[in-house]
Amino acid sequence: MSDVVIIMGSTSDLPVVEKAKTLLQELDVTVAMRVGSAHRTPEHVRELIAKAESEGTKVFICAAGGAAHLAGAVAALTARPVVGIPLAAGALGGVDALYSTCNMPPGMPVATVSVGSWGATNAALLAAQILAVADDALHERLCAWRAQKTSDVIAKDQELQAGDSQG
Repeated sequence: MSDVVIIMGSTSDLPVVEKAKTLLQELDVTVAMRVGSAHRTPEHVRELIAKAESEGTKVFICAAGGAAHLAGAVAALTARPVVGIPLAAGALGGVDALYSTCNMPPGMPVATVSVGSWGATNAALLAAQILAVADDALHERLCAWRAQKTSDVIAKDQELQAGDSQG
């Protein structure tokens, strides 16, 4: 059983999507990755969603570029939260995927994050925040992760200031 299932449209999306998987694992969230296309394998996607739900998946993350209908197709198949990561593919650099992912009709919401690797990081964090509503230990891990990021910035500032005072 995985709390989060990440579905990508193609294995070419793996370098970006791995960032979400790695962060979720760092937060001790169970995650599985799958490949399915809204256009090429709609029945496969339907089967993935049904199986994942029956095994207890709570959140789906979908990554796709171009027409980027994967997140919307998944949202049509589940009442679980769906987070969409638009990916840069083709001449428009991901803007087309961003619009496709976020422009969902009423009743089929997809939480959409930014294009590419920043989006993958935020998709993982959003999925973890959704799960943390009912998991105090995960909430604490998220707070610790954020506190560490704050400390990292402060440390970089201190390093910079120490370097300036010596020069």
